[in-house]
Amino acid sequence: MRRFFRHPVRLVPFGFLATILLGTALLMLPWATSEHRYTPFVTALFTATSAVSVTGMAVVDTPNYWNEFGLAMITVLTQVGGIGIVTGATLVILVVARRLGLRNRLLVQAETQEFGFGDVRRLLMRIAATSLICEAVIAAILTVRLAVSYDYPLGRALWHGVFHAVQGFNNGGFALYTDNLVGFSTDAWITLPLAIGAIIGGLGFPALFEAVREWRQPARWAVGTKLTVWGSLVLLLVGFLALLVVEWGNPRTLGQLGWPDKLLAAFTQDAFIRTGGFNVLDTNGLGEETYPTLVALMFIGGGSASTAGGIKVATFFLLAFVIWAELRGEPDVTIGHRRVATASQRQAITVALISVALVVAGTVGLIVMTEGVPFYAALFEVTSAFSTTGLSVGVAPMLPESGQLALIALMYIGRVGPLTLGSAIALNTRRRLYRYPEEQPIVG
Repeated sequence: MRRFFRHPVRLVPFGFLATILLGTALLMLPWATSEHRYTPFVTALFTATSAVSVTGMAVVDTPNYWNEFGLAMITVLTQVGGIGIVTGATLVILVVARRLGLRNRLLVQAETQEFGFGDVRRLLMRIAATSLICEAVIAAILTVRLAVSYDYPLGRALWHGVFHAVQGFNNGGFALYTDNLVGFSTDAWITLPLAIGAIIGGLGFPALFEAVREWRQPARWAVGTKLTVWGSLVLLLVGFLALLVVEWGNPRTLGQLGWPDKLLAAFTQDAFIRTGGFNVLDTNGLGEETYPTLVALMFIGGGSASTAGGIKVATFFLLAFVIWAELRGEPDVTIGHRRVATASQRQAITVALISVALVVAGTVGLIVMTEGVPFYAALFEVTSAFSTTGLSVGVAPMLPESGQLALIALMYIGRVGPLTLGSAIALNTRRRLYRYPEEQPIVG
């Protein structure tokens, strides 16, 4: 056991599990609900897991089922889950980097220009300060808007502003309204700050810090930053155009809005798709042809070491470059005049294929456990849980306990799994002093 826990990386899953169980115990208390009754264990566990994994999926009506104490617990769990995963991911990078040897450590430090080995405290302080400042700005904008335009009392406006700011920046997705944010779909002062917060929180602090520091010279960015920033912009554009084209005339979503409001609703919903969790459009009213795009965007997720889930933007676009290099017959995968290490390519393939297997297995399991659930609905719900997005087509509340437990496992694995898997692969990488003869089997 001492050998197993020698690396702090392996403590991350147990830390998240302990936080989930503590949150479950608190949410089961009678003074956490509006009717002051004990919450069933699975319901409390589902909510706590959804909050800590910053998913935002719910099996009860959040604003009406939980009282102020319960909602405060959800806010705290979301904040702990968001900051905790970022801190854990940062420590993973530092621990893995320390295993690379002096020469490679200097190379990593030169390329990232962010993760020094004596400034861990400074780095973590920067992460915490950035999170709190972003949340404070979002909360201030929402508070003023709700108080001035919606006549909320100042205390209620402040509470709603803080709650949604924490959920937005941490890509949580819980809302204090039964219809989530559908009622604010045409209010740019409400939806745009939350959308921008979700985008910033979903980029990941390594990419965010370097992009801000070197904003005048993007060519000097590290490969991971380039993949994350430019890849996120591409995905935002693709999702935005897809929603506009497919949902433009749908009377249940964009069809009922004027064209400026259509642009606003499509952009903000697009920003929330990749793990943001909020919905400004009725997900049950979306056309079936929209779901494949949403599932793909949720599966990709956000940036590495961020509050977002999924297989990560850098992983997806790295695989795209691997395929492109193979199609062109190139011996190396190059991005921005940098050759990508073979180990990174193998890690990306491993994470992607295991994630695909988990989503497929979860979808099949959900269909088997629950009669009458359409395939697209099961796939959407499973992908949303695994990618910690939180968007739902209304399947989760109707599932039996076995189905809800399956989604709980997917949310936990989706939040902790890729981090643990990636670090385990890196930590277990070893160099041999010999190589076997090479052979090329037939592929395809």
